[in-house]
Amino acid sequence: MRREDLADADCGIAQALGVLGDWWTFLIVRDVAGGTTRFDALQRELGVSRRALAERLAALVEHGVLERRSYSRHPPRYDYLLTARGEGLLPVLIALQDWGTRHLMGDGELTATADADSAEARRTHHLVGRRLPEVALPGADGRPVALATMDTWAVLYLFPGAYAPGTPGYPPGWAEIPGARGCTLESSTYAKRHSDFAAAGVRVHGISTQRPDQLADFAAYAGLPFPLLSDQDGRLAAGLLLPVFRAGGATRFKRLTLLVDPAAVVRAVQFPVTDPAGSVQEMLTLARAHARVPG
Repeated sequence: MRREDLADADCGIAQALGVLGDWWTFLIVRDVAGGTTRFDALQRELGVSRRALAERLAALVEHGVLERRSYSRHPPRYDYLLTARGEGLLPVLIALQDWGTRHLMGDGELTATADADSAEARRTHHLVGRRLPEVALPGADGRPVALATMDTWAVLYLFPGAYAPGTPGYPPGWAEIPGARGCTLESSTYAKRHSDFAAAGVRVHGISTQRPDQLADFAAYAGLPFPLLSDQDGRLAAGLLLPVFRAGGATRFKRLTLLVDPAAVVRAVQFPVTDPAGSVQEMLTLARAHARVPG
């Protein structure tokens, strides 16, 4: 009898665990979301036996979490990609990461930042050399922007949340969450230095988990000359295992910044960001050095 046959037929948690009741299965979904989609690469990253990996991949395909897409006919080889059902698991992965970081690796306190020597900071800095996942994030106008195909140097600054005055926004207690404040200051500083980034051949994008309409209101209020993008579905957060926290019933980014090259590979990381305004000049210096533009 299979595990799912033993599950409570009326309980969604039991049914889900019938499909995902194995920790290797969660890690497979995690790595596929991050762009590791081929059997040999998954086996190398996870260190699981080939037989165990094959069994779990087959089960995930059977349950519609993954789909196989051929990239070689002789010999037959496949990419394993998330389906719409599989993408529905991304908030679960993000919630698990947040819970583990806060309650198992941390002291349980709610924070929008991290210690510089923490495991969370080390994991984030290990993004250097990683390619961005194939995700498209909607802008404030609703049109998607494919981050992995921008073909230019880019600064992606990720922020917890910023709202235009007079619009529903900051949850109660926002100012008391360490690291949460400063998003408007950070964005306005990037706006002031936008011409300097442009002269260095570097695009600037702000990213948060807010809805596109909220970002549109804030961008208009702040007069931002660059686009804001929404990761409200968690595709980028899950793909890169980015630091997050929960506030006001929503998952939000901890403040961090990525410098990405024209091949969509991360070349520098700022995290934690403790000085939202000062970090902009630091990133401009990094961008000029990496893009080899004198400044």
